[in-house]
Amino acid sequence: MNITIRELREEDVKKLAEIEAESFSMPWSEKDFRDLLSHPYCMYVVALLDGEPVGCSGFTNICDVANIDNVVVAPAFRGLGVAQAMLRELISRGEAEHVEAFTLEVRVSNEAAIHVYEKFGFVSEGIRPRFYERPVEDANIMWRRNEAVENIK
Repeated sequence: MNITIRELREEDVKKLAEIEAESFSMPWSEKDFRDLLSHPYCMYVVALLDGEPVGCSGFTNICDVANIDNVVVAPAFRGLGVAQAMLRELISRGEAEHVEAFTLEVRVSNEAAIHVYEKFGFVSEGIRPRFYERPVEDANIMWRRNEAVENIK
């Protein structure tokens, strides 16, 4: 399987909104994705398989701290390394822009995602109670601080 990663484009918006609707109880809309295109402080990448979007991930960079706002992979393509390919690219691009740390929230029950984030050096630094709705669930707050990752290497 050959996964291609590139920056988000207008032509991806409709398909990504469909993937969101399949994946989340409170999905992002086409407008949400379209708005990202006009924000210079946002970096979003799309995973393509045979030229078709199968996932998206991105961050908002505020003062050299990147909040990973979204990681979504179409259900049929989960477990194939798509999320890892996107995260690898996002982290690389963030580091090239001098991002000092990455953070994200993930449902405490989403063990598969937590495991992927841990592979990239993210560690749990707290719980955000009742962060998610539909269903209500706590969020695991995870951080990847570049100086800590450098010490691991």
